[in-house]
Amino acid sequence: MQTVTQEPGPAGVGAQGAHPASTRELDVEIVVPVYNEEEALARSIHRLHRFLDTEVPFSWRITIADNASTDLTPDIADTLASELDHIRVLRLEQKGRGRALRVAWSTSRARVVAYMDVDLSTDLHALLPLLAPLLSGHSEVAIGSRLARGARVARGTKREFISRAYNQILHVALRARFTDAQCGFKAVRGDVLPELLEAVRDQSWFFDTELLIAAQRRGMRIYEVPVDWVDDPDSRVDIVSTAVADLRGVARLALATPVARFAAIGVVSTLAYALLFLLLAGVLGSALASAVALALTAVGNTAANRRLTFGIRGREGLARQHVAGFLVFVLALALTNGALTVLHGLDRHAPRLLEAAVLVLATLAATITRYVALSSFVFRGRSRSGRPDTVLSLHTQGNR
Repeated sequence: MQTVTQEPGPAGVGAQGAHPASTRELDVEIVVPVYNEEEALARSIHRLHRFLDTEVPFSWRITIADNASTDLTPDIADTLASELDHIRVLRLEQKGRGRALRVAWSTSRARVVAYMDVDLSTDLHALLPLLAPLLSGHSEVAIGSRLARGARVARGTKREFISRAYNQILHVALRARFTDAQCGFKAVRGDVLPELLEAVRDQSWFFDTELLIAAQRRGMRIYEVPVDWVDDPDSRVDIVSTAVADLRGVARLALATPVARFAAIGVVSTLAYALLFLLLAGVLGSALASAVALALTAVGNTAANRRLTFGIRGREGLARQHVAGFLVFVLALALTNGALTVLHGLDRHAPRLLEAAVLVLATLAATITRYVALSSFVFRGRSRSGRPDTVLSLHTQGNR
C-alpha cells in the first residue's frame, strides 16, 4: 500500500519528479483517474486487480489518482490500498483528468505508464496488445481505438456522431494520423514521457489529444489497438462543455504549427516591407526602395523563421542558411520587380499607394515559394527522432 497526497504543478510544467530510465523499478503502472466514483471504484479496481494478477506476466502497479473527490471516493481508495497489493493512492486537491495523469505519470518509475477510465468500458483483454509494443521498444505510444477496423463498440448514436466528427476535425485541422483521440485507454513509454508532458499544456479532457499530437509531431510511433468498448450510461462527462474546450484546444494547436508561425512571420515581414517601401520610395525611387526594403525584411524573416518556425538554435549552419535565404530573397525580388514592371507598363505614373499595394500582393504570392524553399532547402532537416510521423494499427476481428 502507498498513499500520496500531492499538489499538482502548473499547466505546462513537464515531468516534475520524473525518474530516469536507469532507476525504473516496474514494468507497468496503470493509473485510474477518479472523481466522485464511490459507486464504481471498488468494483472496478477489484476486477482490474484480478485481471492483472492472473493475466499479466510482468510487474505492475495500480495508481488510483483521486482529483478532488468530495464523496467517499478517497476513503474507498485507501481501503483498497490496505486490502490489495500493488495499489498506490494519489490525492490531488484540484480537478482535471489531465492534471491527475500528469502528476501520477510524472512520479512513476515504471518502464511503461498507462491509464484507463474507472468504468472499464474497454475490454481488459486489449491491455496486453496495448502494452506489448511499448515494452518491446517497438513504439513510444499506444492507444485503444474505437474507430479502427476490428473494433466492436456499443454506444448511442449521439456519442458515436460526436466522436467521429471530433476525430475528423483533428484529421483536417491538425493532420492527425491516429483514429481515436478520446478513448480512455492509452500507454506511453517511460523514457519519452518527460518530453511529451513538457509539451502538453491542458489539464483536463484535451490532455489526451494534445499528448498524441505532441507525439506525432516528434515522429514517435503511435500504435493503435482496436478495442471492444461498451458505453457507460453513468458517464460524468459534460458533452457540450467538453466539446467547446476541445475545439479551443484544437485551435490553439493549429495556430502553433510551423505553417501558422511562418504565416504570422510573413504578415509582419510584409507590413514592415510596405512601410519601408513607402518611407524610402521618395528618396531612392520605387525599384531601389523595393530592393532595399525587401533585403532588410528578408534578413529578419530568415532569422525569425530559423528560430520560431523551424526551431533551430545556436550558430551551427547560420552563415549557410543566411546565404541560402539570400537566394530566396533574390527570387522574391524578381517577383516584386516583375510586378512593378508590369504596373508601370500599364500606368507609368501609378500612385505610390497603388505601387505599394501591387508589391504587397507580389510579396504575398512569393510567400508560398519562400516557405517551400525554406522548409525543403534552407532549413531542411528531420524530426528529433529522425523518422517520420508514424501510426501503426493492429487490425483484428476482436481482442480475445
